[in-house]
Amino acid sequence: MSTYKIHPIVMGTKNFDKSMMTYQYNNGKNFTIPIFCWYLEGGNKKILVDTGEMTPIQSEEREKSINGKIFRFEEGLDRFGLKPEDIDIVIHTHLHNDHCENDYKCSNATFFIHEKELETIHNPHPLDYRYLEDYIEDIEENRQIEIVTNDCEIVPGISVMHTPVHTRGGLSVIIETEKGKAIITSFCVIKENFYPPNEIKALEMEVIPPGTVVNAYDSYDIMLKIKEMADILLPLHEPEFASIETI
Repeated sequence: MSTYKIHPIVMGTKNFDKSMMTYQYNNGKNFTIPIFCWYLEGGNKKILVDTGEMTPIQSEEREKSINGKIFRFEEGLDRFGLKPEDIDIVIHTHLHNDHCENDYKCSNATFFIHEKELETIHNPHPLDYRYLEDYIEDIEENRQIEIVTNDCEIVPGISVMHTPVHTRGGLSVIIETEKGKAIITSFCVIKENFYPPNEIKALEMEVIPPGTVVNAYDSYDIMLKIKEMADILLPLHEPEFASIETI
C-alpha cells in the first residue's frame, strides 16, 4: 500500500469568536484559525484536500496570530513545484466557500465531493449561508466532479469517510503514512475539540462538537469514533499546523 506525506498549506484565515469552533464554550474569546489546503505527497497522483480562499488576507498580524505564512493558491503550490493544472485529484471535506474558492484553477483535476454537499450548495437552507455555488460552477460544467455516495477508497492509501458533523456531506480523509493512519476531519475544529480542558472533562465530556453542527449528539459520537480510529489526528483548522511543513 502507498504511504503519504501530508503538507498543510495555509490558504487563508478567519478571525472570530472562539465559540465558532467549540460548541457552547469559549464565548467572547477572540480567535484566529488558519484555512488549509493539504497536499498529499506520494503515489503517482498529485492530490489536494480542499483548495482554500481565492484572495486571503496576507498581513503580519494574521500571520503572527497563527504563527505561520499565509499563501495565495499558486504561491502555496509552488513551494512543492506544482501548478494548479498539475493537480490530478481534489478531495473536498465540504463545500463551504473557504474550502473551494480555487477549484476552477485546477482544470485537469477530478473532484471527489459527497452527494449531500452538492445538494446543499445548490439548495441551501438560510442557515447554510457559507455555501456559494459560483465556486463550483466551472468544475460542474467541465464534468470534473466524481460524486461520492459511500465511504470508499480514492487511491491506494487514501480513503474517505462520510462524517456529517459540520455539514450534511462532510468527508473526512483517511491517509496512510509511515507513522500510521492520519485523518483530516471534514468538520471545522481545533485540537481543543478533541482534547478538552479540565473544566469540560469535569462535565464528563470527552470531546467538544464544533460551533456549527448538523446534530450535536450525532456529532459528539462521530468525533469519538474518529478520535479512536486515528493514529495522527488532524483537526481541520488547528493553528499548530500553520508552522509545520510536513506531517
